[in-house]
Amino acid sequence: MAEKLMIYDQAEDLTSDAAIATFMAEAFATEDPFSIAHALGVVARAKGMAQIAKQTGLSREQLYRSFSGSGNPTLKTTIAVMKALGLELTAKVPV
Repeated sequence: MAEKLMIYDQAEDLTSDAAIATFMAEAFATEDPFSIAHALGVVARAKGMAQIAKQTGLSREQLYRSFSGSGNPTLKTTIAVMKALGLELTAKVPV
């Protein structure tokens, strides 16, 4: 008997601020801009893309395109989405 595989959506597991913070920290640790952009897109979907679009003044389509696996959002878009998600972009000196 063949097994039926289901599509896993990471956004479904991001139900708390702590889960979102951990998810984003892991994305930033990769230092890969595409991984970071994709992770922001996942978090935006978890929070509600329509709400993020409303808060940022960007269209849902633009957000989906910018934060897809092949997207390349501008820094302005990235900061606007992070602000709407309640995330901060900070710098620190490595120890």
